[in-house]
Amino acid sequence: MYTDNYIVKSLELHLFFARIMKEHALFLRLGFTPANASFSNRAEFYNKEFEKLLSRAVTIGDGLISQESVSSGEFVTEFTALAEKQTEALIGIAINSEITSRELRLNEGCPCNISLETGCQVRRLNQRALDLLSGLISFKERILGSVLNYEMFTMNYPLLIEHILREARLYRRYIEILEKEGYLSDESMYDMECFWNRIMMEHALFIRGLLDPSESELICTSNGFVEEYVKLLEIRKRARNQTLTADSLEKTIKFRDFKATSTQGIEKCTIRSVILPLFADHVLREANHYIRLLTL
Repeated sequence: MYTDNYIVKSLELHLFFARIMKEHALFLRLGFTPANASFSNRAEFYNKEFEKLLSRAVTIGDGLISQESVSSGEFVTEFTALAEKQTEALIGIAINSEITSRELRLNEGCPCNISLETGCQVRRLNQRALDLLSGLISFKERILGSVLNYEMFTMNYPLLIEHILREARLYRRYIEILEKEGYLSDESMYDMECFWNRIMMEHALFIRGLLDPSESELICTSNGFVEEYVKLLEIRKRARNQTLTADSLEKTIKFRDFKATSTQGIEKCTIRSVILPLFADHVLREANHYIRLLTL
């Protein structure tokens, strides 16, 4: 028997992480040179397969997921549709924006809509996600090893590859727990905060490094966020039981607002950078996801 927790948590994970994974694959593809055409092809494979998984999750999840997740902005934001359109024009690679249109129309859930067949559909979705994640994680590990051994050049920072590896492993771990236990409980606040505070810190590092050198004010602001998250991480290391949720939430709301303003500025061409609109929206969605976790 499939529980409501198993079905809803699975679908919410896929609606958030499957989009993140497909965009990771796209960003990886864009970073390769002609010397690594086979890697570009493999990245495109994962982009398309996670796109299919996301599309299926949207179909199954409409009318089942929580109101909090629907309204959080972690699946899509007000900037996503334009970000996809602009990014597609800039890179010359098709992006399925129809999925975004469907996600913008997602309805919140009702337990009475959950059936045995829905549970079977979610189980198949989870198994497909695990298969894809095993391959994608191995692929990212191979890229990272090649870059660190100077066997490959890519436009993506080694830290960014490590960053997206951690997110893929987290996604896989959650699905594995759901398949083993049949439900997903709230992760300990310490582990969750440490993971996402580190992710936020690295977002600030990436933004700082991708801004044009002339954007001194934005670079300074980004660096300020780096320092704030470093402090939060250091405090948690010294006192594992210390509650910092309020501080993490305050900092992340400010960072989310900075990301939203920056995404809008990139879409309106008022910020000089080498940041794709979709990358800006990508990191904004992750901040929205973290904020929801902090307010559960």
